[in-house]
Amino acid sequence: MSPRGQFRVTVSKDDHVFSSAHFITYSGHRCEGLHGHNYRAGVTVEGAIDEESWWVVDFVALKKLMRRVCDEIDHKVLLPLKNPRLQIAEEGESVTVAYEGTPRYVFPRRDCVLLPITNTTVEMLAELLTGRVRTELEKLGARGVTAIQMEIEENFGQSAFYRVTLD
Repeated sequence: MSPRGQFRVTVSKDDHVFSSAHFITYSGHRCEGLHGHNYRAGVTVEGAIDEESWWVVDFVALKKLMRRVCDEIDHKVLLPLKNPRLQIAEEGESVTVAYEGTPRYVFPRRDCVLLPITNTTVEMLAELLTGRVRTELEKLGARGVTAIQMEIEENFGQSAFYRVTLD
C-alpha cells in the first residue's frame, strides 16, 4: 500500500460574512474611532482522509459551522476584553467602554460581543475564529485534522491569515 499525503479542504462562501463595528488601540496612546467593516471569512482544514467517510471533514458541516461562527458576531460591536488600555464594564443593559480611564462609549448590551482577545484586529479575529472552529470540529468528532487556517478579510484585498497545527 502506498503512503497517503495530507489533504486540504477550503470553504469560503458568500454567506461566510459578518458586518461588525470595532476600533483598535495603537501604541503611543492612540485609539481610533468606531467604524465598521463587511468582513469575509474563509477556512482551510488540513488532515488525513477518514477511511470511513473518505473526506477530511464534511463540507456541509463545515459550511454550517462557519455560518454559525460568523452569525455570532454579525451586526455587533466587537469589544476586546483583554486590552490593557480599555476598561469594559457591563452595567445592566449597557456596556461602557473607557480608554485609559476616560469614558468613551456606552452601547446597548444586546449590540455587543465581548471577545477574549487583546485587540479587534483582523489578526486577532482570525485567531479567535480558528479556535472556535477547532472546538466545534472536535465536538463533531472530526478525526485526522492536522491544521486549521482562517482568513479574515476586512476589505477587498486586505486580509489576515492565522494557522494552527494540531497534535
